[in-house]
Amino acid sequence: MKWKMLAAIGVVALGAAPTFAATNLEKAPPPAPYEKASDLAKLPSFLPSLGTLYVNPKTIPDGPWLAYDHQGRLVSTIYMIPIKTFDEHMKIADLKAPGGNVDHVSLYFNAGHPGVEEPHYHIILWHIPVSQESRVAK
Repeated sequence: MKWKMLAAIGVVALGAAPTFAATNLEKAPPPAPYEKASDLAKLPSFLPSLGTLYVNPKTIPDGPWLAYDHQGRLVSTIYMIPIKTFDEHMKIADLKAPGGNVDHVSLYFNAGHPGVEEPHYHIILWHIPVSQESRVAK
């Protein structure tokens, strides 16, 4: 059952229509209403494996969160979906990729952190190939 859910999330994410050309999110900082996550919560400016995060505060916890590498180039769009959403079998659909085309998707559990304290899953819509994920490794 879990694999079916993960596959469905991947299909939804990969089918997301790119929109970043219209809003120019390719370079940090993105325009309002996005704000730097480290200005909103006790987070480091750069998070290893994610990058520098920006989010519209009104969309926390879900997002989308935009992640940038050390050079300020967009690498991924992240959703932080509370575990209760999965426990309650709520529908997760139409995950937008405001950062553009999605190359691949990662999904992993997080027990909580400043800004999103409740347990949740990170759904990462990568805009770069797997071979380039090292841009945010450290």
